[in-house]
Amino acid sequence: MLSTKATCKSHGEDSSYFLGWQEYEKNPHHPVRNPCGIIQLGLAENQLCFDLLESWIARNQEPTGFMKKGGSIFRELALFQDYRGMPVFKKELAEYMAAIRQDKVRFDPNNIVLTAGATSANEAHVLPS
Repeated sequence: MLSTKATCKSHGEDSSYFLGWQEYEKNPHHPVRNPCGIIQLGLAENQLCFDLLESWIARNQEPTGFMKKGGSIFRELALFQDYRGMPVFKKELAEYMAAIRQDKVRFDPNNIVLTAGATSANEAHVLPS
């Protein structure tokens, strides 16, 4: 049996936090197709480099781990990855980061830590595994 605090409706998707997400999903901003749409500024996950990474992946189809049924699953993998980071993704990310720096810098995939937001990055830093 769970406590009333654990079963409270203010947790999870019943939380008022998700009302903003629901409105955003109904009317997301797009610079051309929907310029008056909602811009989501409350993202916990880092999406700053998606445009660069997705365009690179589109030009370099070798990482088949990013493709499913002919479409990219990069965002899905990037946001909901293995909590240590998927090895294939870390390898591709290290190669990409080296390539955009004209191979002047090398990155060891084993030294890359991936997180889905600042909170999990802080937890990874503060709470050793």
